[in-house]
Amino acid sequence: MSDEILINVTPMETRVALIENGLLQEVIIERSNNRGHVGDIFFGKVVRVMPGMEAAFVDIGLERAAFIHNSDISVIDADGFEVRTLDLPANQVLLREGQFLVVQVAKDAISTKGARLTTHLTLPSRNLVYMPRSKHRGISQRLEDEAERERLLEQLDLSLEQEGWGDTGGFIVRTAAEGAGIDEFKQDIRYLQRLWNKVARRIDASNDINRVYRDVPLYLRTIRDLINPQIEKIRVDNKQSYDEIVQFVDDFVPELNTAIELYEGDRPIFDVHAIEEEINKALSRHVKLKSGGDLIIDQTEAMTTIDVNTGAYLGSRNHAETILKTNLEAATAIARQLRIRNLGGIIILDFIDMLDVEHQRQVQRTLAKALEKDRARTSITGISQLGLIEMTRKRTRESLGQVLNTRCPACDGRGTQKSAETICYEIFREIMRIAKAYENDVLLVMASQLVVDRLLDEEADMLAGLQELVGKTVKFEVEPMYTQEQFDVVLY
Repeated sequence: MSDEILINVTPMETRVALIENGLLQEVIIERSNNRGHVGDIFFGKVVRVMPGMEAAFVDIGLERAAFIHNSDISVIDADGFEVRTLDLPANQVLLREGQFLVVQVAKDAISTKGARLTTHLTLPSRNLVYMPRSKHRGISQRLEDEAERERLLEQLDLSLEQEGWGDTGGFIVRTAAEGAGIDEFKQDIRYLQRLWNKVARRIDASNDINRVYRDVPLYLRTIRDLINPQIEKIRVDNKQSYDEIVQFVDDFVPELNTAIELYEGDRPIFDVHAIEEEINKALSRHVKLKSGGDLIIDQTEAMTTIDVNTGAYLGSRNHAETILKTNLEAATAIARQLRIRNLGGIIILDFIDMLDVEHQRQVQRTLAKALEKDRARTSITGISQLGLIEMTRKRTRESLGQVLNTRCPACDGRGTQKSAETICYEIFREIMRIAKAYENDVLLVMASQLVVDRLLDEEADMLAGLQELVGKTVKFEVEPMYTQEQFDVVLY
């Protein structure tokens, strides 16, 4: 099957779905009232220096102050280039409170944490990443063919020479540049030069906190970053966005054979391709495997854990083969779920225990192979003595669950709540406390329907004994707006 990209654009949000071999692999959502800031460049002000953390907080005009660490700060020399300062004494920060500086957002604000900043500025184009404050020239590590790497760097050098670029910034050749030549590089170089000149003028004119560069909208970033020879079709359901995409492709990647279509069907584009259903599945902690096994995915503040179970799968051979087959299927499914859910940070994978060392190696190889398609940088360890694989995945924006969900007000994000039985016993203890403190003969209990029903049914004998013990009458009132854990005991 061909790989394709679906782009759904509405006034409220833009959603992009990447489909590979008929399966959804990535979903990216950008809401109009809450666009991400990764890649945006700001003229910011240092509001707090934290020597103990070797970091500082910078006001860039967002809701929360952003965070910058010493490792992401460079001194700029007289020529405007970075001077790395990696040997700072402990507990010293290069910045001072009240100082203005130019920073770029490396990670969006996630949960209660502010955005992560860097002074190492980069501007991306289709084939190149421009670093205006660096003299470094490099190439993406994802391009593994050594001959192609050498050819691309030679093409870049020739392009820069012919454009009279000189030593006015560094470049990194992107993975998308594979097969590119001088013409493509020169086109990107001219675009980046115009863009940086515009940004530099805005920086020079800044005297207070403001944004000096904003990355292009999601639907154009998708074309810039995701297009490759495997993508055979792009479907867009918005005429204006379609026209901009066509213009972008004509300007920067005219050689691409990718078909760009304007979808004008009656049914929503995500419904036609069952993407809505896949998104809803990705919000569940439970993932069914074809074999009958399953994954249990739990995302916490510190890490994400993924547990593999055989479930209903019994296998047709011996126990070890059953476990191996389930783990191999799970390894591929895990890599896909990480991309769809955009899970980042520390991830612990609890595969079903395997005694055979070769089986362990097979699972590790399968996982590593499945992760190769992931655009986010990943790192995995071997299987530990506890049968766990520890891995990290670079996190630059909120996960799908963090974008689409909110903390449950009933359980406060725990995922569980106290049982009706537990609440009943808490009410009994509260009745005993109030009975000792006040002389009223009647007390009123206000609680949810489920709790009141239990008090009058399963706990009726316990309640009668309690009323006799405290010498008071207890009345009940159902509060429809109360959650299961909420209750009040008041004087009547």
